[in-house]
Amino acid sequence: QVQLVESGGGLVQPGGSLRLSCAASGSIFSSNYMGWYRQAPGKQRELVADITSGGSVNYADSVKGRFTISRDNAKGYLQMNSLKPEDTAVYYCNTFLYRYGSRVDYWGQGTQVTVSS
Repeated sequence: QVQLVESGGGLVQPGGSLRLSCAASGSIFSSNYMGWYRQAPGKQRELVADITSGGSVNYADSVKGRFTISRDNAKGYLQMNSLKPEDTAVYYCNTFLYRYGSRVDYWGQGTQVTVSS
């Protein structure tokens, strides 16, 4: 029932900027968790940044000072500045809900970010 769609990825040069967007069905981000994860070739999916329903944020050490996570009622965002080649990955949006007393996670299809000269 919950659907997430990422967009905004592309090819950028090192030092460039990119803004990712996560469109959600309904206004789930008004009262729910939202997180950004990424998966590079040959690596496990890892947390990039997330924001709780209460507004507290967390960033991976590798992106602190360069990335900014934000949200409104229906969309989540990830502003990426000073991009590095090691940021190259597929980026995924994530949220979760409680249904019948159990936590259920939802993921978007991902958007490709490539940082290269």
